[in-house]
Amino acid sequence: MLGTSNHTTARLAAGERPVLLVIIDTEEEFDWGQPFDRSSVGTSSIAAQPLMHERVYDRMGIVPTYMIDWPVATTPASVAVLRDLMEAGRCEIGTHLHPWVSPPYDEDVTHFNSYAGNLPRQLEFDKLRMITEAITTSFGRAPVGFKAGRYGLGPHTADSIASLGYRVDASVVPYSSFQDDGGPDFRAFDEHPYWCATGAATLLELPVTTGYAGWLRSHGPALYELAQKPWARKARLGGVLARSGALERIRLSPEQANGAEMRRLTQALLADGCQVFSLTYHSPSMVPGHTPYVRTAADLERFITMVHDYCAWFRDAGGQFMSVSQLQAHLAAQTGAASPA
Repeated sequence: MLGTSNHTTARLAAGERPVLLVIIDTEEEFDWGQPFDRSSVGTSSIAAQPLMHERVYDRMGIVPTYMIDWPVATTPASVAVLRDLMEAGRCEIGTHLHPWVSPPYDEDVTHFNSYAGNLPRQLEFDKLRMITEAITTSFGRAPVGFKAGRYGLGPHTADSIASLGYRVDASVVPYSSFQDDGGPDFRAFDEHPYWCATGAATLLELPVTTGYAGWLRSHGPALYELAQKPWARKARLGGVLARSGALERIRLSPEQANGAEMRRLTQALLADGCQVFSLTYHSPSMVPGHTPYVRTAADLERFITMVHDYCAWFRDAGGQFMSVSQLQAHLAAQTGAASPA
């Protein structure tokens, strides 16, 4: 998945409308400012997820994918909420791996090991196998979509998930590197979906929509690298470029950007030929106090309104909504790639 020799660009047919996906990192609540802790496994915020359906998704015909991790998949109350949504056709269920709270617990809880791709191959596989079996048991359906916690892909992740029946990955963050933190380097990747051939199956990679807006966006990767140098950070070069409108690095998430920024990113990427967009956020943000992004009731109202307004804008600008499995099947039918059973 981290190499590019086995990749083929996945594109919609000429004339098709751009597609928006909604992918939710569905996980336990924990203190984002503290070290990782295996005892932090509360999932009370799952009960709040239907609110976004009532306010946004059901009204627009959006079927989001909840990428769920071990605490969510094994807590009966959380399963009941999400299974009701799934069985009503209001969502899909995929897999999200937080290795520190996902058995087997054979590794030390460290920052390095929080990226599952850093674990020994067999241990990463065993964690993937166990959570896949847990989700299949809890929901009566095997998941076909995967997103690594902390975007922690490793050299063996693609082969492992393909062998377990997955057909979609959503872990790549274009133009980004997590190497300073011990994680993967995605700087060689852009925003376009692609097929990744493995020994077991062909996976569809749906990158986290990240990119550049501004009149210098064609030089975005090079300028962003420059802005990360110590002298540039001291001079706050990145802020200067953003405030001047020359260059903004934006992720399509109401946790990372405001509505105007998300629209600017979308317009810039559309102009460059992007066809598929992924809106992402974390499930605990639906309850104030669980993430840095939503601290108060007013923050939550702004958060929901931002998602609503962006989705409405995307639709009115000529876009369409698809679920992760719908898009995979649609693209596979055009290319002959394997579709999930």
